[in-house]
Amino acid sequence: MEASLIIKAIFPLALWLLFASALMHGIRQFRTGWADGPEFVTQCPIRPGGSYTYRFTIQGQEGTLWWHAHSSWLRATVYGALVIRPREGDSYPFTKPKRETPILLGEWWDANPIDVVRQATRTGAAPNTSDAYTINGQPGDLYNCSSKGTVVVPIDSGETNLLRVINAALNQPLFFTIANHKFTVVGADASYVKPFTTSVLMLGPGQTTDVLITGDQPPARYYLAARAYQSANNAPFDNTTTTAILEYKSAPCASKNCPTTTKPVMPRLPAFNDTATVTAFSQSFRSPRRVEVPTDIDENLFFTIGLGLNKCPKNFRARRCQGPNGTRFTASMNNVSFVLPNKISILQAYQQGIPGVITPDFPANPPVKFDYTGNVSRSLWQPVPGTKGYKLKYGSKVQVVLQDTSIVTPENHPIHLHGYDFYIVAEGFGNFNPTTDTKKFNLVDPPLRNTVAVPVNGWAVIRFVADNPGAWLMHCHLDVHITWGLAMVFLVDNGVGELQTIEPPPNDLPLC
Repeated sequence: MEASLIIKAIFPLALWLLFASALMHGIRQFRTGWADGPEFVTQCPIRPGGSYTYRFTIQGQEGTLWWHAHSSWLRATVYGALVIRPREGDSYPFTKPKRETPILLGEWWDANPIDVVRQATRTGAAPNTSDAYTINGQPGDLYNCSSKGTVVVPIDSGETNLLRVINAALNQPLFFTIANHKFTVVGADASYVKPFTTSVLMLGPGQTTDVLITGDQPPARYYLAARAYQSANNAPFDNTTTTAILEYKSAPCASKNCPTTTKPVMPRLPAFNDTATVTAFSQSFRSPRRVEVPTDIDENLFFTIGLGLNKCPKNFRARRCQGPNGTRFTASMNNVSFVLPNKISILQAYQQGIPGVITPDFPANPPVKFDYTGNVSRSLWQPVPGTKGYKLKYGSKVQVVLQDTSIVTPENHPIHLHGYDFYIVAEGFGNFNPTTDTKKFNLVDPPLRNTVAVPVNGWAVIRFVADNPGAWLMHCHLDVHITWGLAMVFLVDNGVGELQTIEPPPNDLPLC
């Protein structure tokens, strides 16, 4: 699939107090890093009342991606589906569905989400949890005062439909299921997969999954439902359930005229901490056929990921240090807590050779080896703040081991890499062991993704070829974690010639 798109982002005066940027999540952006979107990484924010046109070409991707704001917590409400269909004359690698329906799972606060994150930043505490989850913007029947807006997804007996499921929630991995129906998974993150059947999905924020469902049940109404997968011990979370309704056209009554006593069939959802179900689901993904996985690795990297606690600065009052035992929450990769610049974007500084914005000394390995998933010494709980990148030569073959840590609490982290898809060659629990765990690598048909859910108290290994020059953010897609610094940037050099060189910045690139 190849198609050139021009998308103009306009931010109205109603956002006068906010600057913003937009992201085409998962688009490879070959040589067009200026259209990637994260503020102060590939562009300065779009000023209130201003606009910026995103120009890019889609190559080799088919399926479901999405777009969202990439500034503070604006993406809590600023997001949507981005569907890439086969080129004209081509077809899906499965029977063409009767209809297609995007299913966007969201998270909603009974407050301005910008105020929520600002309060957390002021106090150093964890932000307030959301008040509801949503399906296509609606909470559904199980919340007070929201049943009139419950989303209805139509189906007819015997037909097969395609659901494009997107987890657009800000901070929560989510289970998703439909009562009495099975899913056939056919795609993820705009790549096709070897089809497999399951009754439940788990998507981390940022991930997409394409599934087929068949109208093979008695004509009636069935709930679609989503609720939290919560892997962090003793951490508060929104334990509510959002619903929509799968409605057969020949059902005895339609949603608008059914008696209130006639409720749709409710599915059974996994327990909030059901890691076994998550593991079984994630390990079912395979590419449809044998793929060319990078071998003869040039860059063998090991990144620890997790939370931390900063000691209260001496000039801070107690109300600004409301984390555990008078601390402030933080997060890091390889003990570096990422700090965004605020006067120029990293890509501009990298391309133009402007010093003092980012340093190319992000560590290839954690500065101290320790029992990552064991009882970690408190001396390792406070990372070092910095704006650091890791340089990659064009064409280098890269392997990254992403290792969760038990600092503060272990957790499932959805790690997203901008500008690239990657192969997930293995995942497991405990500390990664290069001697024994490399034997588990799938170098035949691993799935191609742009976001990997690193298992709680575990690890995942990804591989890619650095064939896209630019400055590319890698971060946890739990927005509270990127707010705290769980991110880094790959600085990929230009190759040889125009086709291996990033395009010049566009004339309307926003100014800081």
